[in-house]
Amino acid sequence: MENRIKFYNTLTRTVENFIPNEDGKVKMYTCGPTVYHFAHIGNLRSYIMEDVLEKTLRYAGYDVKRVMNITDVGHLSSDADTGEDKMLKGAKREHKTVMEIAKFYTDAFFSDCEKLNIKRPDVIEPATNCIDEFIHMIEALLEKGYAYIAGDNVYFDTSKLKDYYVFSSQSEKELMVGVRDDVDEDTNKKNKSDFVLWFTKSKFDNQELKWDSPWGVGYPGWHIECSCISMKHFGDSMDIHCGGVDNIFPHHTNEIAQSEAYIGHKWCNYWFHVHHLNDKTGKMSKSKGEFLTVSLLEEKGYDPMVYRMFCLQSHYRKPLEFSYEVMDNVQAAYEKLLKSVAKLKEEGDLDQAKFDLYKEKFLDALGNDLNTSMGITILYELLKDDMNDKTKLELIKSFDEVLSLNLTGGQKDENSVDPELENYVLAKIAERANAKKEKNFAKADEIRNELLEKGIILEDTREGVKWKKA
Repeated sequence: MENRIKFYNTLTRTVENFIPNEDGKVKMYTCGPTVYHFAHIGNLRSYIMEDVLEKTLRYAGYDVKRVMNITDVGHLSSDADTGEDKMLKGAKREHKTVMEIAKFYTDAFFSDCEKLNIKRPDVIEPATNCIDEFIHMIEALLEKGYAYIAGDNVYFDTSKLKDYYVFSSQSEKELMVGVRDDVDEDTNKKNKSDFVLWFTKSKFDNQELKWDSPWGVGYPGWHIECSCISMKHFGDSMDIHCGGVDNIFPHHTNEIAQSEAYIGHKWCNYWFHVHHLNDKTGKMSKSKGEFLTVSLLEEKGYDPMVYRMFCLQSHYRKPLEFSYEVMDNVQAAYEKLLKSVAKLKEEGDLDQAKFDLYKEKFLDALGNDLNTSMGITILYELLKDDMNDKTKLELIKSFDEVLSLNLTGGQKDENSVDPELENYVLAKIAERANAKKEKNFAKADEIRNELLEKGIILEDTREGVKWKKA
C-alpha cells in the first residue's frame, strides 16, 4: 500500500511514516478504562483522538483491528504498586461488589463513547477474563530469570534489562518521580523500579477478587494485563499501542519490559500518546474540583459533538485547556457549521475532479501527524468553494467518516436492528432469566458479560429486561 500516514512515535521521539508489519493490515491496541468511576472528559480526550487515528487509517485504506482492555482488577491507587485497588475503592464507596461496579461503569463508559461517536473497538477484553494468560506469562518470566518472588509476591526484575527506560533519555534518578515517593516503599523489591506481577493474599487480605496461582491465592498486578490481552488477540507483535501521556511511565514502560522479556524480541513498533486536558488549575482528574463528565456537559446544554469538535480543533500532542467560555465559542461555531451544511441541496452532478482534490487535501492533513485542526479548516474551505452542492455534500459525508461530528445528521441509526442479532439477544435474555430463576447467578453474569463483549448492554427494569447496542 502507498504510505499516506505519519505520526509521532513516542518510542523514537520522532514523527515517522507508518508502515504496518503486514501490508494493509493494522494491529492497534488501546489502553481501556479502569471501571471504578465515570470517565471524565480528560480521559475521553484520549479516546476521541485514538478514534480519529483508527478512522484515519481506515480512510487511507488500511484494514484495522483494534483491541481494548477493561481494567476490572489490579489497578492500584499508586503507580508504585502500593495503596488500594481502585476497583475495591469504588466498591466500598458505593457499597456494591467489585463486579457490580465494573458492569455499571463499563456500561457508562461505552454510553459516553457512543455519545461522542467513538467507534467501539473490534475486541473488548476485561482483565478478569484472562487470569490463566497472566499466570502463564508470569511463570515464563520466572523461568527466564526476569522475575523473582519476595514476601509472597512476584516482581519483575528491571535490573535484568539493558534499557528499562525506553521512552526517555532522562537518567534513572530523574525518572523516579514516576514511581512516586509520597507512598510507603515496598521493602520486598530488589530495585526501586521493580514492579509487581502478582499480589498474594498475604498482602491484600481485603481484596474481593482473588484466584489460585502457583504463588498462592491472589490477583494480578495492573501492568501484566495489557501485555497478555494484546498477545491473546494479536500474537507476539503489534503495530500501534495507544494511551494518554500519563501511561508512558510506568505503565507502558513496564508493558514493554515484561513483553519483550517474555517473547525475546521487539513487541510494538509505534506508540501513540495523547496529551492531558487541563483546566485553569492544572491536569483534570477525578479527585479535584467539579467532576466533568459527558453527562454534566449535557446537563449544562452542550451537545457531546461540541466537546468532540473542541478536541479536534487542537493537536493531540499539545495540552488543551478546558473552559466553559471556549466551549460556548465552539458550540456557536458548531451550530453555524450545521446550518451551513443543512442549506446544501442534493443537486447537480458529482464533480469528480473537485471531490478527488479535496479528499486528497483532507487525507494529507490527517495523515500529517493527525492534524485535525487543518482537516476542519479544509472543511470550511470546501464550503466556500464554487463547486455544486452535490459535490460539497459528498465531501462532507466523506470527511465525517473521520471527524464523526454528525455533520449531515446521518451518523447514528439507533433504530436499525439486525433481526438475526435480535433473535440471538432475546434467546440469551431468556437463558439468563432461567439461570437467575435457578439461582445460578454466576451463569447469569457470564451471559451478561458475553453480550457486553458483543456490544450489547442489558438493563434490568421494572418492566423487564431491556437491551441496546453500546
